[in-house]
Amino acid sequence: MSFPRSAGVRFPRIPRFPRFPRIRRPWRLAAEAAALLTAAVVAFPLYWMVLSAVKPAGEVQSERPRPWTAEPSLDAFRRVFGQQDFARYFLNSLLVAGTVVVVSAVVAFLAATAVTRFRFRFRTTLLVMFLIAQMVPVEALTIPLFFLLRDAGQTVPGIGLNTLGSLILPHIAFSLPFAIWMLRGFVRAVPEALEEAACLDGASRSRFLWQILFPLVFPGLVATSVFSFISTWNDFLFAKSFIVSATENSTLPMALLVFFKDEGNDWGGIMAASTVMTVPVLVFFVLVQRRLVSGLGGAVKD
Repeated sequence: MSFPRSAGVRFPRIPRFPRFPRIRRPWRLAAEAAALLTAAVVAFPLYWMVLSAVKPAGEVQSERPRPWTAEPSLDAFRRVFGQQDFARYFLNSLLVAGTVVVVSAVVAFLAATAVTRFRFRFRTTLLVMFLIAQMVPVEALTIPLFFLLRDAGQTVPGIGLNTLGSLILPHIAFSLPFAIWMLRGFVRAVPEALEEAACLDGASRSRFLWQILFPLVFPGLVATSVFSFISTWNDFLFAKSFIVSATENSTLPMALLVFFKDEGNDWGGIMAASTVMTVPVLVFFVLVQRRLVSGLGGAVKD
């Protein structure tokens, strides 16, 4: 129903109340807030480590620590880089971690393909053994590995105690079970029809393995490589146990022991060395972050 408008007659306007913004998807907002809070809690130790590395010695040892510094200093980093053989320790860590990442990725890829594509006796038993191997604590195997490497070094040079091989082989052995279990799911996600189509086109098994299957499971290889790199790079137990006297073959975590002294620990140097150790891990993660979040969804279709 409408009323005719008369000339010169004005109707009063109904006042409008201000509209408050409507919150859409409150659960999503709560999840994002929880994620930010979790990220802040996780990042706070890293922030405190870097802050302690650039603080003067007086502020680091103060009884009332502050979450900032007005006089940043690089003296702790100068003490770290001025340490004898620090560069050698750094290169040893890169060599050990890089070798473990490459070898474990290749072996895990071949093993995961074998246990997924082929049917053979004790296949399930083998997979269960991989899972059980992950349950054994590393500390329980350190002493048996010590004697094993000591005896193996007498017959096979390069893998005995006081060598980089004594660090590479155990880390490869501990990285393989997790890598095989994880890559098994990626290999299974690739349909067998793709392999059959490649065979019909004249592709050999090795060509299908390296030119078709390998690029498809590469995201899984990257994820396992991150795990292998971090566990090897931060290792202190094996480096302390297997490198007995040859200090020239020590890795970077062993460099931290220099700053632990009887008269007092150099916390600035410890935090600076820890910061230097963290940088390669962050760089490696930034380089592979895109592969970490990528998967096989939509890449392969029947």
